[in-house]
Amino acid sequence: MIIGIDLGTTNSLVAYYTEEGPKIIPNRLGSNLTPSVVSVDEEGQVYIGETAKERMLLYPESAASLFKRSMGSEKVYELSGKKFLPEELSALVLRTLKEDAEVFLGEEITEAVISVPAYFNDERRKATKRAGELAGLKVERIISEPTAAAIAYGLYQNTDNGKILVFDLGGGTFDVSILELIDTIIEVRAVAGDNYLGGEDFTKVIEDIFFDKNPEIKENELNDKTLRNIRKQAEKCKIGFKDDRNSTMSCVINDKTYEINLGVEEYEAKCDELLDKIRQPIKRSLADANVRLRDIDRVVLVGGATKLSFIRKFVGKLFHNLPDTSINPDEAVALGAAVQGAMKERKEGIKEVILTDVCPFTLGTEVVWEKDNGRFEDGHFCPIIERNTTIPASRTERLYTVSDNQTQIRCKVLQGESRFTDNNVLLGEIRINVPKAPAGKECVDVTYTYDVNSILEVEIKVISTGEITKQIIKTNATDMSEEEIKERMEALSYLKIHPRDKEENKLLLLKGERLYEESIGRNRQEIELALRTFEKALDTREDSVIEGARREFMDFLEEFTGGF
Repeated sequence: MIIGIDLGTTNSLVAYYTEEGPKIIPNRLGSNLTPSVVSVDEEGQVYIGETAKERMLLYPESAASLFKRSMGSEKVYELSGKKFLPEELSALVLRTLKEDAEVFLGEEITEAVISVPAYFNDERRKATKRAGELAGLKVERIISEPTAAAIAYGLYQNTDNGKILVFDLGGGTFDVSILELIDTIIEVRAVAGDNYLGGEDFTKVIEDIFFDKNPEIKENELNDKTLRNIRKQAEKCKIGFKDDRNSTMSCVINDKTYEINLGVEEYEAKCDELLDKIRQPIKRSLADANVRLRDIDRVVLVGGATKLSFIRKFVGKLFHNLPDTSINPDEAVALGAAVQGAMKERKEGIKEVILTDVCPFTLGTEVVWEKDNGRFEDGHFCPIIERNTTIPASRTERLYTVSDNQTQIRCKVLQGESRFTDNNVLLGEIRINVPKAPAGKECVDVTYTYDVNSILEVEIKVISTGEITKQIIKTNATDMSEEEIKERMEALSYLKIHPRDKEENKLLLLKGERLYEESIGRNRQEIELALRTFEKALDTREDSVIEGARREFMDFLEEFTGGF
């Protein structure tokens, strides 16, 4: 079976396809969402998901989150003396999802379709694929999140042709994609987005309001643990706006309780700058697709941040169109990835659909420009495959020599939107020899071919000699050979992942410890008593005693926190 995975910035999900359609697979704790958090304790025990998220509040220096934002980079996270690349942390999350799926389905899982933001570039997509391989999965396809969401919404079964805009605001990334449904074809017309804009930024706004209203609290004087607690309380406050126009944030700092009451109008006004950031990719995608607002037939909301009422109101006003929220925005991408997996397996009862994608960034090379004084100035960018070109695509540009008796032409392979080379990303470089001749007499045809798996082939042909040089452009930095991947897989496999059968108890203890640190006075005494009672039950090692104590402790925590 091929599972579908939404590897998210803040939460990840896994789904599979059934005769009744795609379904989410619950994790070992019974939740559909697995926080994309990894924590390592001083003994080298690795925690992933909800347990890691709780540990992060107590031991922030030993945990990592939001690492999806750094995918494809050389950033190193050090957790309790162990070093990890972003894709390795992602691999640990993927491996946990894989194990949960295997337990739930009762079979070994070796293949998956994994989603990525539409605006992920080549390096980020390849890093995601490597993360899947490190987790022991054969990645059948890397699918763009908006395309997966479109599939989940049943657009592939909809007989009405039309243009659909997918508005995907997740925890850490924002994507807007314009798709066109033509019979059995879902064609991506344009994508745009921001890899550093998401629900976490809207939480940060509440944090800033909290500090503004409590000027005696100096943010730069607080330790990591206190800052993590403030972030958690801000997140709870944000969630409160889903059901009410007012929300409260309360936080204990140095044994003193600080509280703010926030109205949705004030909060929305403070989010104006973020909303402006959202408008820009929308404008760009509409322009690239040559589509007007009134041409959009349907707007689909995806991503947990779209649950905020003022975000939905903002989208409705912008498009003069009530957005479609018929599927849980948190789950749409994973469900669509599962359907794509079923298509790969050619499952009966599922309609085959053709998916087209686009190149999210412009690909080109460096050229020189002739100035008024007859001199040449280098550092200029020549686009070859424009962004939002439907892929697979192949484009050719003819380049000429600029010097007499020039013997070599250098082709810098670049990715980006700037007119200038230095502002774009260098993917590689190819040099090819040419016969000596007067300037402008020798030329080469540079052909870029880009496929659905984000593989770029560059071919350079010397016109006068017919000599051809071809090269597959691989990303630098984190490229790993198959041997290196295998070695790293083995290294990761020896990490002591916390046993799933004990995780529920560990999670409850961590929650209790965190509440104890957040509380004062009588509340703290009550929590300590409840913790001691539960710990005594665990020491008996008797399942029946532990089960009863766990239920009592869970009820205590539920009543004490009001469900948080």
